[in-house]
Amino acid sequence: MDLVARAYSSPDAQKLIAELQQGYVARYGGPDETPTDPAEFEPPLGTFLVGYLDGIPVACAGWRSHDGDEPGFRDGDAELKRMYVSEEARGRGLARQLLAAIEQSATATGRRRVVLETANMQPEAINLYTSAGYLSIPGFGLYLGQSESYYFGRDLPRPAVAGRD
Repeated sequence: MDLVARAYSSPDAQKLIAELQQGYVARYGGPDETPTDPAEFEPPLGTFLVGYLDGIPVACAGWRSHDGDEPGFRDGDAELKRMYVSEEARGRGLARQLLAAIEQSATATGRRRVVLETANMQPEAINLYTSAGYLSIPGFGLYLGQSESYYFGRDLPRPAVAGRD
């Protein structure tokens, strides 16, 4: 899969986000209503990646910065949003590849932890995150306090400093 940084508002990103939202409608009866501003996913405060197979957009994910002055976040948090792999491209390890790229991007800008919210009707997502070393954390955001929501976080490696061992 070729991963390319794209604007959150780009046509390929919007196509995949619309598919993801339809998946939420099918599972939960409505879309994810978490407020998102496309500017939050612009470097250096975030990024949005689109994955392509043979030139066709099949996967996406982004992260946006948060810090300790926001309830439920710590300084250096990168919130994972809009993680999605299209149905026809699933089962190939693309989600794991995408998650690793998100973590690398966040690490490169000095973020210290990736955090996310998912829900009980997404067992495949829960399995991906826990198998990648994500641990349960206190909640945050729009769905805080809802019993079907699960919150995960994973500390990111500290970037190496040139000239130090």
